[in-house]
Amino acid sequence: MGLPRDVSWQGRTVRTAVWKRPADGPRLARRLNLVGDGQGDLAGHGGEQRAVFVYQIEAYQYWQQQLGRNDFEYGQFGENLTVRGLADDEVCIGDRYQIGEALFEVTQPRVTCFRVGIRMDDPRIPALLVSHHRPGFYFRVLREGAVQAGDEIVRVARGPQAMTVAEIDALLYLPGHPAEQVRRALTIPALSPGWQASFRELAAQADNGKGTGNAGLAAASPPPAWPGFRSLTVTAIERESESVISLRLADPAGAPLPAAAPGQFVSVRLRPHPDQPPLLRSYSLSGAPDAGSYRVSVKREEHGTASHYVHDRVRAGDRLEVAAPRGTFILRPGTAPVLLISAGVGATPVLSMLHALADAGPGREVWWLHGARNRAEEPFAAEARSLLDRLPRAHRHVCYSQPGPGDVVGRDYQSAGRLSADVLARLALPRDAEAYICGPNGFMADATAALGKLGLGGGQIRTEIFGARPALTPGIAAAAAVPPHQPAGTPGSGPEVAFARSGLTVRWDQRYASLLELAEACDVPVRWSCRTGVCHNCESGLLSGEVGYSPDPVDDPADGDVLICCAQPTGDVALDL
Repeated sequence: MGLPRDVSWQGRTVRTAVWKRPADGPRLARRLNLVGDGQGDLAGHGGEQRAVFVYQIEAYQYWQQQLGRNDFEYGQFGENLTVRGLADDEVCIGDRYQIGEALFEVTQPRVTCFRVGIRMDDPRIPALLVSHHRPGFYFRVLREGAVQAGDEIVRVARGPQAMTVAEIDALLYLPGHPAEQVRRALTIPALSPGWQASFRELAAQADNGKGTGNAGLAAASPPPAWPGFRSLTVTAIERESESVISLRLADPAGAPLPAAAPGQFVSVRLRPHPDQPPLLRSYSLSGAPDAGSYRVSVKREEHGTASHYVHDRVRAGDRLEVAAPRGTFILRPGTAPVLLISAGVGATPVLSMLHALADAGPGREVWWLHGARNRAEEPFAAEARSLLDRLPRAHRHVCYSQPGPGDVVGRDYQSAGRLSADVLARLALPRDAEAYICGPNGFMADATAALGKLGLGGGQIRTEIFGARPALTPGIAAAAAVPPHQPAGTPGSGPEVAFARSGLTVRWDQRYASLLELAEACDVPVRWSCRTGVCHNCESGLLSGEVGYSPDPVDDPADGDVLICCAQPTGDVALDL
């Protein structure tokens, strides 16, 4: 048993309950945990599907030999029940066991994170548990009751498909992911919803034959059409609104550019000052995905160095350095209704989706829901209406927060005010729709919550974020946000590392073990969990350059991506961070 506590780790405070101690006498197994036990990070541990964690005495003996250690004590792997027997390569998902008064069902393997490495004083442990097929597993409690040390463990039912904990764990985390095995796993009712969602992504990846890497752990996008940056010509500049212009980009030799997926973006390297590091910015593609050329649309921001450069100095005929289209905010094929929801210049990626839907012809029901200040500040208004006119099952609802004197309700817009939850609730949106949302962070959060109240599940809603993505640092105590900056101390002398979304370029230094550690030293928002190349939470776009790995990841990232938690640059690199 153990309750959450704060521990110091690498100058930060971690909230964790991985420190467990033996408990005497009977303890009540309840639906969410053992009474008196707790979890420090409920996003990754605990809950009905992960109520009780089980690890084996035989595994302790194995690790004692493998690691050459004799300092283990039961509970050190963070388990609630230390058991004799129940090996990971024998216990199956869905198996049911009577222990004491309680009835348990096996739901999933343990998802390893950095905190077990802290407890074991060995950061390799999360990767070793997976690669050696000894993760341990979780019970959910089917019948509550008391359990205690010495209780006999009796299997009362065998899980369907007879897929073992070790097999399921390897199927998700290790290379291969045979499609037949993935589909078998999806027929096991007891498998926890999170693991089912991961296997559905792997099955979809196998079905469409697109994308590389592990779609069950990180959102998979098609491989980039070319490595690094290539020179494209600005063929035209068009004004879309008072604050937005579009640049059309084409191959200098006239060859058609590779088609993008509807909703993707490109990263552009801008050089306002030849004697200073270039600026990296990412812009959504706003035109037809298969036009043979690209269109990016840029809003002039009041304090935006890059946007002012694009608006004031870029001219037709100029050359820009552009990376291949990327991103996972992509229109899914299918027949379900589509909600395209945007505000301001957030219309750019969903406009590309609207082009794709119009080109595909009639069939899907499409809703164009957009918020702008007024007609002068609504980009692509005529273009969107023209595309919607080609779709017989299309609906349009535009909100102006500050309509201009000449703006006509019913013609230019449908509602005065913001595109809010109340507006969405009045529109009788189809509950089986797939929603794509882009705009300011607050707008997307409100729209997502509003759609959830209307009955749309999380798997039906996708969002696209301009700028840095929110950080994911499980268990780390919250701290005041700090803008990205050069790392403290003597500047490094190694390769340049450019963080595209954060607008920061720094020199690598060998004092950092990984690109993740460098990003953290710069307060660049990052996402991670295991820190040893297992979970893929840190997977990020590698816009240009090459990296090496130490340690090697358990399963490789997608083409054009990098696992920053265990990667080091071998030359100048640009990251989508």
